[in-house]
Amino acid sequence: MTARIYRPAKSATQSGAARTKAWLLEYMPHEPRQIEPLMGWTSSGDMNSQLKLWFATCDEAVAYAQREGITYRVEQPKPATRRVMSYSDNFKTNRIGQWTH
Repeated sequence: MTARIYRPAKSATQSGAARTKAWLLEYMPHEPRQIEPLMGWTSSGDMNSQLKLWFATCDEAVAYAQREGITYRVEQPKPATRRVMSYSDNFKTNRIGQWTH
């Protein structure tokens, strides 16, 4: 049973940083998913894949995994690269790109 410890990135539809400061421990799938022949749904007998544990820090998540005897992998978050631009920058006279509107 292997777990992955990481800090989730914000989704593309978010403007805030909600749920990106906590660390998440997720179990890796133990068995592959199967397509159910009657309904066509995807199912699995692996109940640990439904379990998600949230921690305030990475150290707490690692300590929990070590205490419970879970093999784990820590994925460090990549720094966010943002280009800060105001609305008025679209209408500058010294704009380098072509006008698209």
